[in-house]
Amino acid sequence: MSQGTRQTTSHPPPGAVRTASRARAVTLAVVLTAELMNALDGSVVYTALPTIAADTGATTAALQWIHAAYALTFALGLITGGRLGDLYGRKRIFLAGTSAFTLASLLCGLAADPALLIGARTLQGAASAAMAPQVLATLHVAFDDSSRARAFGLYGTVMSLGTVAGPVLGGLITQADLFGLTWRPVFLINLPIGLAAVLLGRTFIPESHDRGADRRLDPLGMLLSATGLLAITLPLPLGAEHHWPTTAFATMAGGVLVLGVFLLQQKAKTRKDGSALVVLSLFTGRTFSTGLGVQLAFGLLSGAFFLSWTLFMQDGLSLSPDQAAVGFVAASLGEIGGAWLAMSLVHRHGRAVPRAGVLLAAATLTGYHQLITTDPAGMGIWRTAAPMLAVGFGLGMIGAPLADLTLGKVAHQHAGSASGLFNTATQLGIALGTAATSVVLFTHTPAGTQGPAMNSAFAHSLWYVIAALTTMWALMILLPKQTRTA
Repeated sequence: MSQGTRQTTSHPPPGAVRTASRARAVTLAVVLTAELMNALDGSVVYTALPTIAADTGATTAALQWIHAAYALTFALGLITGGRLGDLYGRKRIFLAGTSAFTLASLLCGLAADPALLIGARTLQGAASAAMAPQVLATLHVAFDDSSRARAFGLYGTVMSLGTVAGPVLGGLITQADLFGLTWRPVFLINLPIGLAAVLLGRTFIPESHDRGADRRLDPLGMLLSATGLLAITLPLPLGAEHHWPTTAFATMAGGVLVLGVFLLQQKAKTRKDGSALVVLSLFTGRTFSTGLGVQLAFGLLSGAFFLSWTLFMQDGLSLSPDQAAVGFVAASLGEIGGAWLAMSLVHRHGRAVPRAGVLLAAATLTGYHQLITTDPAGMGIWRTAAPMLAVGFGLGMIGAPLADLTLGKVAHQHAGSASGLFNTATQLGIALGTAATSVVLFTHTPAGTQGPAMNSAFAHSLWYVIAALTTMWALMILLPKQTRTA
């Protein structure tokens, strides 16, 4: 009898194993679908903006805020959203965030004027801030070491693919004019997807939270973190538009100061009652801190490169939006390939995988620079797009394993907080990179430049991207050699 008992304990019935495996597969599909919605909605609106302006009469400033309202509220709420999952349950906060995101998408699709659309986008960004941190946190606690690297790799693939493919999808949906709704299906497409994610999530996503946490929020910490990040990110789009007045730099410096006060407040809160917004013990090991730094740099170079590249293709090479989309498709396919390769290698080779991706992307961009400077007139659509397969492949090898390398050893009870910080680093990097476009691309060339001058400006900007890649390569020496024993 004791032997039978031991066998039952050690070897669950095959049916139970299949059921558990199926539940994990559905959980993975649900949370990654939510992440894809979030990633797409950050960029899908770009190619729909001209149609939105024609339909609603939105001004240039309003169009800027249709994007910025989402990006800012998303970035500002990520730290709080991650901690809410730790305290009150990641499944509960994920379902609430996804439900609110779906409702906000409906409001976006029904908006009759720019003000209502901006308000709905603000709500959408806030909902994403609650939803997105729970994705990584759920993957962290729902999968064991043997399957977590694959799950994190898929997460990196979805996040990268959504950002790159968003403009293509937005253009296709808007141009299709589904049911005569022009730009509105860009947002309305989230309704069936979000509803399915909520219904399936209620059944299959396991609940988890930090059982040892003091179940109290930290309102002062929330205010300080949001204020500091807002002061840093808000001047980025406004400063570029107004030729970088002194007040923009003063505001950003003030934001850094506020974040310093936030850090001191968190230390005091941790010593007092342990209810701090950020789990400072996460930073005691070099892996997490290094991973955040690498992710920040990755977001920065992605924001700077893809916007500059878009302007180069359309203003420099005079490619149509449809032709430029071919380049994005090539980059997306490359990222998928690189991510899949990275997923199969990272558990054994660790940091060597993203470092190889850095070298591939940097080498290809160096060759791309040579191609632009020697024969820009003869590039055409295929010579412009083809190198992006290799660039995307390298970026996929970087982005896919970073979450696993950074978060793989984080304690389960702190998964939400760690995920919120990881996502914050991503969004802050993208915001910095997008704003940096005005510096790296138009340092010696005025905005709006077309033709050969734009080609020259883009070629010059590539050195900044390559420098960022080189910095990442150096930082990655501090990441783990492998994520688990082979």
